[in-house]
Amino acid sequence: MTAPTKLSELPAGCSAVIATVMSGRSSLTRLRELGLVPGTHVRVVRRAPLGEPIEICVRGSMLAMRNQDAAHIGIVEVAP
Repeated sequence: MTAPTKLSELPAGCSAVIATVMSGRSSLTRLRELGLVPGTHVRVVRRAPLGEPIEICVRGSMLAMRNQDAAHIGIVEVAP
């Protein structure tokens, strides 16, 4: 199995470092303003029963986001 490359693919309980954030989407601009920028550590806390939204922990804050937006955030998974 290959390592997740998008935040939307990261399993609950796993951590990663943001590598890229696609530009041009207003929803992603808001997430960048909340601290989701390259080099930031994130952890997927949990997923809703149907898989969406996902809850992530970033810079000590909990955020919920849609998989549609998380799919535009590139990551590098880190060891637990």
